[in-house]
Amino acid sequence: MTESFVIQSDIANLPLVEERLFHFCQENNVGNYYSAVSVAVMQAVENAIVHGNGSDSSKKVTLVFDTCRGGICAEVSDEGRGFDFHKYGNLPSGESTQGEGIFVMKSLADRMTFSDEGRKVRLEFDVAGIDPSDALERIAILQARFAPVLV
Repeated sequence: MTESFVIQSDIANLPLVEERLFHFCQENNVGNYYSAVSVAVMQAVENAIVHGNGSDSSKKVTLVFDTCRGGICAEVSDEGRGFDFHKYGNLPSGESTQGEGIFVMKSLADRMTFSDEGRKVRLEFDVAGIDPSDALERIAILQARFAPVLV
């Protein structure tokens, strides 16, 4: 069952998105994979609000949650100018944090595609068929990059 809705570009709307995503995942028996799905989707929504629409509350973010290929998918679209998404997706190097959100999304989703000149991102999660070793590898990559350094 597809769920579509539109929010204003305001980070105050993130809890609403998270609540609707949680219910969608519950209805589709996503269960144990909710955390990975949630982190990736919420990053996409935050990117759409902050980077895509420049936090301009007169602009909208459109969300579509659906089932696909034995799992679920989410599309997030903004009304911004778009961006060169080909430059991002790899682990940022050095001190730069630019592109970290896209790296996180790519690491957690089974497939990530951009369209409409970067104004729309589609994240697909193969929930039913995920290999546990793939999940552990994804977690290790993210922990290595984002875990606080212990002294």
